[in-house]
Amino acid sequence: MAEVVCVASWNADLISHVPRPIARGETLMGSSFSISPGGKGSNAAVAAARQGARVALIARIGDDDFGRMGMKLWQDEGMDTAHVEQAPGEPSGVAQILVYDDGDNSIAVCPGAGTGLDARHAQAAQLVLAACRVVMASCEVPVAATHEAFRIAREAGALTLLNPAPARPLPDDLLALVDVLTPNEGELYLLAGAAHAGSLDGAALELMRRGARAVLVTLGAAGCTLYQAGQSPVAFAGRAMQVRDTIGAGDTFTGALAAALARGQTLVDATRWANAAASLSVTRHGAVDGMPSRAEVATLLG
Repeated sequence: MAEVVCVASWNADLISHVPRPIARGETLMGSSFSISPGGKGSNAAVAAARQGARVALIARIGDDDFGRMGMKLWQDEGMDTAHVEQAPGEPSGVAQILVYDDGDNSIAVCPGAGTGLDARHAQAAQLVLAACRVVMASCEVPVAATHEAFRIAREAGALTLLNPAPARPLPDDLLALVDVLTPNEGELYLLAGAAHAGSLDGAALELMRRGARAVLVTLGAAGCTLYQAGQSPVAFAGRAMQVRDTIGAGDTFTGALAAALARGQTLVDATRWANAAASLSVTRHGAVDGMPSRAEVATLLG
């Protein structure tokens, strides 16, 4: 049975490399273009599989060339796709990505068939959800699907992991089902509200007050900080790496964290592992191509 279940978004990434962000109304010449697998859920699932976890997917994709690209990727990575619905006549999700010379990026996502993912898909996967150790999701999938999957998982004793990206207001009844919330700094402040803007500690404590059991804030090159109720925050320093691009770094963090938790590591140790995995991912181009193996992370950690 699967150890990690991902309520997954799927996008084909259409990636253009340009020198800098494009101004409104401006046309800028790019240096290269590529199409590659993407979607925060799919990326995190791949990252978890490469860390040695047995992974199953709950997803909805188009019955088109981009959808078939996703199915091939997941099967090649050894994932269980029994609960992936291919919707005839609907397009798969697409992400248009601009990568800048400094390695940063901007992304626009059109989710396509993924917008039809809902609670019934989680209910259909009840057996696999009840038997796994970790369930993860992002805000690229509809809240109803995540809520139902987390409810089933929690009742069976599994951990739930939510990467709230792209950021949007979350209902308290969903936060109450989240064991580990993994926002970046900007997402943290948006979720916590304007009253907590600029205060990392205050914003994290507010989200725990609203129901999240732990908040793990990713800070890019500066590392991450873990908040748990009744404990002092734990900061994990970033690593100095040669950055190629940052696409998929957050997804690598999420997937590696899920895999480490699934094999029984404490949240502190799993965070240290995920932090190292994310730092390796930025040294290579692309989301999936940049994701390290478990052996590579172990070597980095010594």
